[in-house]
Amino acid sequence: MSTETQPDGAPAQSAAESEAIAATRKNNTRGKVLSASMVGTTIEFFDFYAYATASSLVFPALFFPNQTSTTQLLSSFAIFGVAFVARPVGSIIFGHFGDRIGRKKTLIASLLIMGIGTFLIGLLPTADTPGWVVLAPLFLVLLRFSQGVGLGGEWSGAALLATENAPKGKRAIWGTFPQLGAPVGFILANLLFVGLNSWTSPEAFLAWGWRIPFLLSALLVAVGLYVRLSLMETPAFQLVEQRQQISRAPIGRVFTGSWLPLLLGTFIMLATYVIFYFMTAFTLTYGTSPATVEQAETAAEAAGKPFDPAGFVAGLGYEKNEFLTYLIIGVVFFGIFTVVSGPLAEKLGRRKMLMGVTVLIAVYGFAVNALFNAGTVGVVAALIIGFTLMGLTFGPMAAYLPELFPANVRYTGSAVSYNMASVIGAGPAPFAMVALWQAEGGTIFWCGLYIVAAAFLTFVALYFAKETADLDIEAELS
Repeated sequence: MSTETQPDGAPAQSAAESEAIAATRKNNTRGKVLSASMVGTTIEFFDFYAYATASSLVFPALFFPNQTSTTQLLSSFAIFGVAFVARPVGSIIFGHFGDRIGRKKTLIASLLIMGIGTFLIGLLPTADTPGWVVLAPLFLVLLRFSQGVGLGGEWSGAALLATENAPKGKRAIWGTFPQLGAPVGFILANLLFVGLNSWTSPEAFLAWGWRIPFLLSALLVAVGLYVRLSLMETPAFQLVEQRQQISRAPIGRVFTGSWLPLLLGTFIMLATYVIFYFMTAFTLTYGTSPATVEQAETAAEAAGKPFDPAGFVAGLGYEKNEFLTYLIIGVVFFGIFTVVSGPLAEKLGRRKMLMGVTVLIAVYGFAVNALFNAGTVGVVAALIIGFTLMGLTFGPMAAYLPELFPANVRYTGSAVSYNMASVIGAGPAPFAMVALWQAEGGTIFWCGLYIVAAAFLTFVALYFAKETADLDIEAELS
């Protein structure tokens, strides 16, 4: 049977290929695909946020007890950033196998690695345990690294699972479902922390309560595995197999043949990552830090630690549960506008829509200090606006980044660009913003300019990128 050629040079689908793809889409029903892509990322982000919340609330005291409050916090966020160094490693490993053996098997492996690492954090002795003063933070680093490796392979696979199964004209809409795992995972993790803070005493929470979210991840992983095992491979990867176009070294092919999309994709994600970790990891620290010297002195006395007024940096002074509640309200808007972003990206195009949202992120960066210092109404407004922008910029990424790459290197290309953005965007952001906030003596104007700078770089990358909404992602091969 002869094979026709499309105008762009890619072979058209034969009748047998079309029948196989149609059968796959029939088996991989809309509900099954969307739930499998969303449940996995929900679990992954639940695990990740459990660590992010603990790194702000409890890890400084539990794993760095002999440091000052400032260096405790910086050490905790430094380990938080270890996962972002690990994520490109995970993207290369899982991207290789995702492009070589398929999306489904690779997604199962990434879920297991992330889940096991998170579960073991829940069993880890703290630095106060005899003989563990050095081993406790060391093992925390190693387990945090494993979390990063797992998440490095998870996002891209979940995005491909959704978008490569999507009907024509619906990729951005289906792609919002794995993105919904971020707000849903955040809400689940933080509701659990709020509940534990309410139901246990501060002493009990520090002693054992913080472990519960990490241990419960085992149940969530079991659910995710059950859903994913029932899926068939995506149509695009089946077509790559049928045409014998599987790349022997996907990472090499990406760097030689798709280096420009790789570079642009990395910076397209930059502002998304910076605002995301500003809104989650940093604001929780800033919002719950004492607002006055008297509050700081009282908190130090309650913790049984000496207080040095010279090292005091003012925060907003909210109780942890109160500020977590405000964060959860904001994240609801994150989820809503993640869903809204899909139809907008189909109607306007990915590039045009994201350029507009990126401009708004820059405007938000200029306004962020004034908003957060305008009382409770200003704080809640700042969180709602920030998370709304986060949903609008994050939602289309599951469609846009994979569409930048050919089908036979798509897992690797989208995973590496997504996770390289995490190294330069998310990894340094909480640490840098804590340092900027402390250097300013309690205001966050320079933190806002950090957001503006990231938005500028993202806008430049979008300016040079192409529109991908009308691409045939099954026919695209390198």
